[in-house]
Amino acid sequence: MDRLPRSFCVLFASLVSITAVADAPRPVADMFKHADDSSTFVIDYGDVDVILGTMVIDIGRSTREKAPEQRAETGTRMKAKVKVDTASEGNRFQFEEFEDNERYQTVLSNVRYALAAMPDQVPLGAFNRNEQLAYWLNLYNITMLDELVKMYPERNLKKELTGRKSFLDDKLLTVAGQPLSLNDIQYGILPTNYPADPLVIYGLYQGIIGAPNIRKSAYRGATVRKQLADNAETFVNANRGTQARDDDFEVSSFYERNSHYFADFDADLKAHLMNFIDGEERVALQSARRLDPDIDDWTITDLYGSVANIGGSFANSKAAMLDSVSTQQPGNPIEPGSPAGPAFAQTLGNTMSASFSMPTASVMAKTLNAMRFSPDVLAQLQDLKAREEAAYLDKEGTVTVEELGEVGNRDTD
Repeated sequence: MDRLPRSFCVLFASLVSITAVADAPRPVADMFKHADDSSTFVIDYGDVDVILGTMVIDIGRSTREKAPEQRAETGTRMKAKVKVDTASEGNRFQFEEFEDNERYQTVLSNVRYALAAMPDQVPLGAFNRNEQLAYWLNLYNITMLDELVKMYPERNLKKELTGRKSFLDDKLLTVAGQPLSLNDIQYGILPTNYPADPLVIYGLYQGIIGAPNIRKSAYRGATVRKQLADNAETFVNANRGTQARDDDFEVSSFYERNSHYFADFDADLKAHLMNFIDGEERVALQSARRLDPDIDDWTITDLYGSVANIGGSFANSKAAMLDSVSTQQPGNPIEPGSPAGPAFAQTLGNTMSASFSMPTASVMAKTLNAMRFSPDVLAQLQDLKAREEAAYLDKEGTVTVEELGEVGNRDTD
């Protein structure tokens, strides 16, 4: 038997090590582990709804038809490279509208930091698990969008998402005083709080065609399970999720990157997919013995900007195209005949009480978060937060809690 070269063995071992580290469980702060299953408190995401409702284009369910081959535009020999099996799939986000638009970028960032700051005012442990799940998914997705807007018009995101210096490992957030990366949420908090629950992965927007959809509305505790099931069905029944080819059954590499939910990858993933798949692919999956996670499309889910007619003499009008698409979207605040382009910043500014005039990020965060609850509910939640902090301080030996809500200095005599 021929032996493999030592250099190959070392390289293979290194790759296995890298993969293992990427998928290894991450430690989770104790404050993020608790929940109140009897809680009826809810979080409002009106600001997130404005962004997603205006900027997301719902493509609809895949027909599994291939996209037409790309041809060079008039006046140029250049053409965009696309994967014809998947290019027409997946909801789109209008990244183009944020390019060189500081006002739009500021709005998105403000909402991101307001979401991250919410647990500074109210304890996450006061909410039930579904309400917490909606919170983590919304925070993850808005942060993902905010980071991708800064990179746009980067077209292929493979390096950004999987490279050694991927931004997913950067501590981009501070939640309840804890620095967090997006991978901390995906590989730490979610698997810890929702073990053996692969449905949660369909709420993690990756910014690419080859992953689950970004939705036109925020996740909410009361509907998060239904929303995730809808995303799962849409993804599984699309070429970017599953494909039957001859004797092989191929699945998205997204499942491999979330293999911690599928201990026996082939068997567990197959059982999971059977809950959603239909058509000819269902028959093929039933007889499949092995699943190959080699479907991918790292193309950013923009509308058209990163594949603009490079150097073409007949470049399309951005405003005209966007106006045409926007006015057809259900729930779009723009009325037919209004100026081209979705003025979501104005809509969000009105909704969030002239957010652009706020002098500091902390004031902005408090203003936005206060609007997520009624005054009575906010008061209750802040009281719970105070009790939680008092109990913690007492445990640490710095204060004494004599009665609920009553905190005094420790007697030093």
